[in-house]
Amino acid sequence: ALGGALALARMTGCRAHERCTGPQIRKMFQMRRGIYDGTERISLVSSFMASLLIGGYACIDQTDGAGMNLMDIETRQLRQDALEATAPDLDVKIGKLAPAHAIAGTLAPYFVQSGQGTTPIALQVFGVTDVPEPSLDGNILPNPVDPSTYMVMLCYKNGSLTREDIRDRYAEKSWDVFNNLLEQTDPLNGGKLGFYYKEHEILPPLPVGFHRYIVDTLTSGPLAETKERQKDEFDPPSEVRALIEGQFMSMRGHAERCGLPVPPKRIIATGGASSNQAILKTLASVFGCPVYTVQRPDSASLGAALRAAHGWLCKKQGEFVPISRVYSGGSDRTSLSMKLAVPFGGCEGDDELLNKYTLLVEKRLEIEQKLVERFGRVK
Repeated sequence: ALGGALALARMTGCRAHERCTGPQIRKMFQMRRGIYDGTERISLVSSFMASLLIGGYACIDQTDGAGMNLMDIETRQLRQDALEATAPDLDVKIGKLAPAHAIAGTLAPYFVQSGQGTTPIALQVFGVTDVPEPSLDGNILPNPVDPSTYMVMLCYKNGSLTREDIRDRYAEKSWDVFNNLLEQTDPLNGGKLGFYYKEHEILPPLPVGFHRYIVDTLTSGPLAETKERQKDEFDPPSEVRALIEGQFMSMRGHAERCGLPVPPKRIIATGGASSNQAILKTLASVFGCPVYTVQRPDSASLGAALRAAHGWLCKKQGEFVPISRVYSGGSDRTSLSMKLAVPFGGCEGDDELLNKYTLLVEKRLEIEQKLVERFGRVK
């Protein structure tokens, strides 16, 4: 109705996925019309939680709203053609969108009187750019803390649980053994590439399965002349590096398609794996930039607190202010401080290594496309 998957991605930031709100609403309207007609308000998880906290309907913010397939990523308003293609009277049921820094309201008396709290919900994003390139690969979302830029989000199912699975298969169920195996192998893994999908993957859309290849050469010649050979299995050190390099090369390749520059200025690693120095070294090599970490590896709660403080400050000033004003002058003494975990670019051979990873990323995407054509789910 809106011109196809790529046209929809260019208008709303991403193609239509089953998980997106618009397709879910469409399905409800078609299959359970009575429930749809009887629905007064449609919220996202984030705005629903905010509604509970303020005791009324909270607006969907423009950043989360970009994941619905209903919002124009340029105007940051709901598109009438997308609404009409989804279900009738949808604009009334969704309501107005609001900037991500806007105050939703004040805390409802119930929470003030009872003193009960709630668990913050955070969205982990991958990168920031001021020149997004909507594609079929990822999601383009307005940056909630900088209205002039956009976020690129890549969604994967095979992350930490798949790493744990390979650890259990090849590293005696030990992270210490896993890290030692990773460090036994050189960057680029001798051209060994692995595609490990313990769960049906989102990006690329591939079913469960492991696929292994050896690329014969990493010269700067034509990509078509770089041949690959399929393998049944690698030795344990190569399996471990193929997994870690493969995850990061996939992120890099698909992020570039969405407009993120490579190499980026820096990467800030968060989450549990950000305390793993061996994995961070591989991350820096694949992307060709320094990697930083924060004092809190599991930083979702910190991010939620910062977002709340930023919204309060914007409200107090009566206008949008940079989020840096929240912690200006004091970040080095708080859990906001960052440290350089892995440098990159100052050593001899770094540029050559980055160039070789660039070739390997291109080859990986080529093989990935062949796998999608053979096994993938058409959307």
